[in-house]
Amino acid sequence: MEQQHEIYDVIGVGIGPFNLSLAALLDTQDVKAAFFEQKAEFAWHPGMLIEGTKLQVPFLADLVTMADPTNPHSFLNYISQQGRMYQFYILQRLDIPRREYNDYCKWASERIGSCRFGKTVTGIERLEDGHHLVKVLDAESEKEESYYTKHVVLGTGSTPALPQPLQGMPEEDVFHTADFEMQRHTCRDASAITVVGSGQSAAEAFRELLKEQRTCGFRLDWITRSPGFASMEESKLNLEHFSPDYIDYFYPLPQEKKDEIFASQGLYYKGISEHTITDIYNLMYEYSVGGETLNVGLNPLTKVTGIEKKGDRYELSCYHYQKEEAYTHSTDKVIVATGYQPNIPAFIHELSDEIEFDEHSRFKVTKDYRLEEKRETPYHIFANSGITHTHGVGSTNLGLAIFRSKVIVNQLLGREVYTVQDSYVFQSFE
Repeated sequence: MEQQHEIYDVIGVGIGPFNLSLAALLDTQDVKAAFFEQKAEFAWHPGMLIEGTKLQVPFLADLVTMADPTNPHSFLNYISQQGRMYQFYILQRLDIPRREYNDYCKWASERIGSCRFGKTVTGIERLEDGHHLVKVLDAESEKEESYYTKHVVLGTGSTPALPQPLQGMPEEDVFHTADFEMQRHTCRDASAITVVGSGQSAAEAFRELLKEQRTCGFRLDWITRSPGFASMEESKLNLEHFSPDYIDYFYPLPQEKKDEIFASQGLYYKGISEHTITDIYNLMYEYSVGGETLNVGLNPLTKVTGIEKKGDRYELSCYHYQKEEAYTHSTDKVIVATGYQPNIPAFIHELSDEIEFDEHSRFKVTKDYRLEEKRETPYHIFANSGITHTHGVGSTNLGLAIFRSKVIVNQLLGREVYTVQDSYVFQSFE
């Protein structure tokens, strides 16, 4: 590699909360960094920024506070800069509106000089000396740019998971909850709407439509494979699974055992918050006053196996797996709340000669978040997302993400910038 090329210490791919946390912590260090994001500006799940919804973790799980409370990119500094400190003090809440968390992250991303939007990473190449060549497409100029860096951090987040039986339909009629706020207005003229899936996103979409149902007059159904509409497991001791201590226990287990455990922990991270279930029940109770008939259906234990256009409507093929009975369900709109899957860029698989993958084509990750490599190199590719299979249920938790950023920062700088303790919680998982 010719020496006239500018060499970065680290380049981040994607600017979601995880890589933004890393960028915020590095912003106070003597590091040459760049973080690239294809969107024009920061946007965190814009389709679910519903008014009245709140972050499911305390505001202390911002970008920096749990690593460095004095960092200028903290949520409290954001509140101060917005002139809202006294109002926040009177609010007396640890949780904050989801829309405010998004606005906070946008504020931070605009202050951090290493964050660059409108730039899509199209490829990464490992050079002979261990450095990385990163190819970037600039949205404004439509030209490809080349950057050279020691380390790379992948923070590409996740993408909506739309089950195969529901694919190929018009997106204004059959859409994922990721697009709920953008498509919500199209539901108001429908005669029947069906939510498919479980968890918090399904519950929030159902609740918002339930609020509008009596004004708009549509039929509203909720179909889920789950045995019921279960609340999230949020007891204090179970929340300790979202800790570095649990990673210490979980990481060394055999991969087959890790997959088995993770599959059993759904209610730790994708159940429904108690207050959302209460809101839904209270609305239905009020609607039934005076003997009114609810134009609502709640259908657990049912999976959707197909969809077909029938005239102006859609017919869902459904199967109740306990009764072992198939039936059809007619609707105008289908809102799919079937979660997300890791967003692994195609160019990562082009590095198969350099990095290790498991039998399910998932990259292997060291405990300290480096992709496992086939040869010794002085520089590394780190994974800041897509690691639930290796690091467990807390991998998508905002609070634990800050711990991950601490570990990565220490490696990038080759010293302990942030202290990593031996233990953080009361219980032992061993």
